[in-house]
Amino acid sequence: MSELSVDSWISQIRKGLVELCVLAILSRGEAYGYSILRQLEEYPGLAFKESTLYLVLGRLKKEGLVSVRTGPSESGPPRRYFKLTASGKRRLQDMRHYWDDTNKAILRLLEQIEE
Repeated sequence: MSELSVDSWISQIRKGLVELCVLAILSRGEAYGYSILRQLEEYPGLAFKESTLYLVLGRLKKEGLVSVRTGPSESGPPRRYFKLTASGKRRLQDMRHYWDDTNKAILRLLEQIEE
């Protein structure tokens, strides 16, 4: 597999994980966009572009998985705070179960590879 193919594969995996990661961060409590980005940076490989985050947050809001409120900022314009709804909590639970099962299966498969 060429370097370009590996990069493309990694990009596709990351795109699929953005929603799960954002929901997981919001399960800790209400947060604004920049705060979500900073929290994701604590986990190597999980940092996303700001534009990607806001696209996902917009989609989650449209699907009713997060609610949004505007609140004051210590500096600058008001912030938009995102919070999981009951539907968002259920989605996170479903995604986590699927991720756990899939991850276990892949690890079992990879353990069988002869190096």
